[in-house]
Amino acid sequence: MQPYLPESMQAPTPLDAVTMDQLRRWMEQGAVLTVPALWCDADHNLHLSLGGLPAVIPREQAALGIAEGTVREIAILSRVGKVVCCRITAIPDHGPIVLSRTAVQRDALHHLLYERKPGDILPAVVTNTTAFGAFCDVGCGVPALLPLENISVSRISHGGDRFDVGQELFVVLQRQDPEAGRVTVTLKELLGTWEENAARFQTGQTVPAIVRSVQPYGVFLELTPNLSGLAEADDTLHPGQVVSAYIKAILPDRQKIKLSVLDTLDPALLPPPVLRYTQTEGHLEYWEYSPSNARLRTVFPR
Repeated sequence: MQPYLPESMQAPTPLDAVTMDQLRRWMEQGAVLTVPALWCDADHNLHLSLGGLPAVIPREQAALGIAEGTVREIAILSRVGKVVCCRITAIPDHGPIVLSRTAVQRDALHHLLYERKPGDILPAVVTNTTAFGAFCDVGCGVPALLPLENISVSRISHGGDRFDVGQELFVVLQRQDPEAGRVTVTLKELLGTWEENAARFQTGQTVPAIVRSVQPYGVFLELTPNLSGLAEADDTLHPGQVVSAYIKAILPDRQKIKLSVLDTLDPALLPPPVLRYTQTEGHLEYWEYSPSNARLRTVFPR
């Protein structure tokens, strides 16, 4: 079990019958609490409640990088109405109990940088999508970059083409940068090889597909995030459209699928896409999309 889960995957700390003695014990133990942030004041301090007792996370303790000016204030403002991981740092005689979120985040980041290894599989939650990929919470609000090229074999132009904010994922730790205090993750290695994905389809089937690229010589259609095929050229189509695709041929020796577009579809009438993982825990040392494609091969350093 990972000791530092993404914040939204952690169960809130039971506080209904909490006593002051219990709060003091938690402070002495350095216990990690998971508590909803109720509101944020004009100075960007987060306010919470510990069993009816007022508590505050000072601005500089609300997110890693805020004190240094390397992280934008939205990292604090976006926590209102959501749980945050924190520790009690002070219980004054007068005024709110003082908490720190960054104290927990520093421990979680240290764990990711020094106690994990590239190739380790982690749970993650998407916190933002961009033109260069997505950012994920990989432990107590610690962000990790999931670059666009790491998301899937099928090419997309924006992280939002694949994810919704708040979506839970499994990712693989790809790179650690202790000097910068950052980690990078990857996803495509968990979504199957060409052979594993192609085995889900048969020649003669008609299935939904997503238009990913329109070229003069044909249209690339995504059947799964790690499997695409080529249909005849059609300049009436555009990326992002959902179509019905007839599978004309599956050519394992060439890792190719020939398709034909039959119609455009209303995506609202289809079930939301689900990522199918080949592995959701443990460690990867090596991944190969197909023996003939050296470009889509990943070796995780020991």
